[in-house]
Amino acid sequence: MAVSSYITSLKNHLTTLKVAAWLGWQIESNWTSPFLFALYAIIKPLAHTLILVFIFVVATGGQGERDMFDFMYIGNAFFMYVAQVLFGISWIIHDEREHYETLKYVYTAPISFYMFLSGRAFAKFIFTTVAVIITMAFGILVLGVNVNISTINPLLFACSFFVGVLGIASFGIVLGAISLITARHGGTMNEVFSGIFYLLSGVMYPIGVLPLWTQSISRFLPVTYWLEAMRRSMLPALNLPLPTTLEMYSDWSLVAILFVSTVLFFSISTLVFTAADRIARRYGLIDMHTAY
Repeated sequence: MAVSSYITSLKNHLTTLKVAAWLGWQIESNWTSPFLFALYAIIKPLAHTLILVFIFVVATGGQGERDMFDFMYIGNAFFMYVAQVLFGISWIIHDEREHYETLKYVYTAPISFYMFLSGRAFAKFIFTTVAVIITMAFGILVLGVNVNISTINPLLFACSFFVGVLGIASFGIVLGAISLITARHGGTMNEVFSGIFYLLSGVMYPIGVLPLWTQSISRFLPVTYWLEAMRRSMLPALNLPLPTTLEMYSDWSLVAILFVSTVLFFSISTLVFTAADRIARRYGLIDMHTAY
């Protein structure tokens, strides 16, 4: 009986995940025709990429190190996951509650709201993956980013990528839980954390250029280790003129740190979300609008 109940619950969770992912994809893509959406999906990441390329060229006077450009390019490409998945999860709460005004109806459905958020996040993951692939292809084929398929470490790439993305999504659930019990600070909260991660995680530059006290904060952020692992898996011969301060860690030490931090954030996300869910139910905050 217990096994049968567990299997039924698992099937329900998987169904919720699948339907929520389908819903998320429809919301992301059905605002225009398939052709225009495909065009948008291609142009948007390329426009974002060209802005960063111009910034790099102007900042270095056109004399920047090739390895530094590759470092910056890969960091910004994979930071899209942080921007879209991590912060997108908390924005789902805002969308469902204020834009579509359907959050209370989702709550009354016989589904796990945690799995609903996870499914919506999966749709953002797919959309972001398409953007990252386009960005990396443009960088390699047009801008000459020195990524050679023959030198990529596929095992390191796969392990660090999926463990890191799961950790990012878990942290996004925490932000979503906070958004669930607040009405006016979701956008500000996302911008604050976005700035912190972008400045301190070694996206544009090695964290070795930061003051010592901020380097300590950088080494506390899982995204720092994730971006470093992604770069090592794709650019094993990267030679930077500036220290990353992560040279003492082996490739698999980075993966181990990512794994531990992901397990930690997943556990925290479950606890925080459960607590926020109870508070929202108890005090009637589920359909709380900005003007509440």
